[in-house]
Amino acid sequence: MPKSLQLYWGNLSFRSSMLEEYFEAKKRLYPQSVKGRFRKLKWYLNTIFLAIYLFTPFLRFDRSGVAPDQAVLIDLPNSRAYFFFIEIWPQEVYFLMGILLLAAVILFFVTSLFGRIWCGYACFQTVWTDIFIDIEKIFQGDRNQRIILDRKNNFEKFYKKFLTHLSWILVSLITGFGFVCYFNDAYQLTKSISNFEIGLTQIGWICGIAFMTYIMAGFAREHVCTFMCPYARFQSAMFDKNTLIISYDQKRGEPRQKAPKDGDFSNRGHCIDCHQCVVVCPVGIDIRDGLQMQCIACGLCIDACDNVMKKFDLPKGLIRYDTMANLEKPSPKNKFKLLRPRTFFYTAIILIACTVMLKSLVFKTAIEVNMIANRNPIFVKMSDGSIRNGYNLRIVNKTLKDKYFSLKPDKFDRKIIQIQNDDINNLEVKAQKVASFMIYLKLSPDFLAKINEDRILIDLDLIDKESDEIQKISAVFIKE
Repeated sequence: MPKSLQLYWGNLSFRSSMLEEYFEAKKRLYPQSVKGRFRKLKWYLNTIFLAIYLFTPFLRFDRSGVAPDQAVLIDLPNSRAYFFFIEIWPQEVYFLMGILLLAAVILFFVTSLFGRIWCGYACFQTVWTDIFIDIEKIFQGDRNQRIILDRKNNFEKFYKKFLTHLSWILVSLITGFGFVCYFNDAYQLTKSISNFEIGLTQIGWICGIAFMTYIMAGFAREHVCTFMCPYARFQSAMFDKNTLIISYDQKRGEPRQKAPKDGDFSNRGHCIDCHQCVVVCPVGIDIRDGLQMQCIACGLCIDACDNVMKKFDLPKGLIRYDTMANLEKPSPKNKFKLLRPRTFFYTAIILIACTVMLKSLVFKTAIEVNMIANRNPIFVKMSDGSIRNGYNLRIVNKTLKDKYFSLKPDKFDRKIIQIQNDDINNLEVKAQKVASFMIYLKLSPDFLAKINEDRILIDLDLIDKESDEIQKISAVFIKE
């Protein structure tokens, strides 16, 4: 081997030994299945969340054929977002920002009260990882069977792994399909797939989302919660001693020893050091070491410990949801309380934000108008001495029916100001469309002679011919 290659491989070996010395290799987790109330709750919620995710795009909402009838749709080609009766246009993107900020405040509020229950029960990563682990158990067995299978190198391992990954890919593709349905008509997309007429863009997005789901739920799993998710890093800032968290009762559990053969637990702790709370944990931590950043508050360790306590006729709750204050000093005063100053503070913020957003949604204008002066030329002097300015009148019709408008001056005598357009008394704007009209305003020379200002503010009325509703428009008229 050339000397340069020898040096290269020597450097690699040295670096590898350094890594092994200072960094422990991450071991693969094999979460064990467990039965209990929190495991049941997780499956119920998983089913509900998956049903909402997959079937929401198939809900219909009548929009009179003018706009899409899909209840929840992000219509990128037409720059619209629909959520039942709520319709968001590009200029109303602040509603989306408000929704995101409100969701963040609600998440912080829930975390301050109940810890990381979002992570344990509702997070997308948790829900899909749960599904992938359950598929793994169907084909490869429970924890011990999966460990033994991974040590083998035979046909049994090949076909079980093959069926597992095939099922993962199928679930990932369904996930990708559900995501794309929020940006396309769900029924039409389903029909296109069944007829093999789906476009390359839809195929790309379905495969992209499927690939990320396959990687994150199949392989990354707890690494997402521990290393990638920023929420795990700053969650402790929202905790206090009255926050409800998963806790191990050290006063009752210590000193821990192996289970006594005679069943006598006097003069010892109730923890038998069975490690059941560890092997069921989806992130692989030992809750007996105290509250840790990796804990997602899923409650599976509680189910595992309660099952062990039941076998030895010991009271449940050695591991439980509790507050740090009650663990340190058990008393009714230190038990979890929903009503406390922080609750009222967050509730007030959420109510104010919801009220402002709801008011904005209910009272937002269905017709938007703006009038912009032409810059080239700024004004034109006519042969009779009058001055004419040109404007671009832009009308946005957000309603589901066609609208007809007329434009009239507000204060000035109509002999003084003239509005010129092909059909100034019948401006048509189609439903869900934006229309632009070239408008010319002309002031008579006699009136201009009485005005000393170079710029004149002219008020106009845009009148809805059906409802007689009037919208005020102001235009700056440039004299010279």
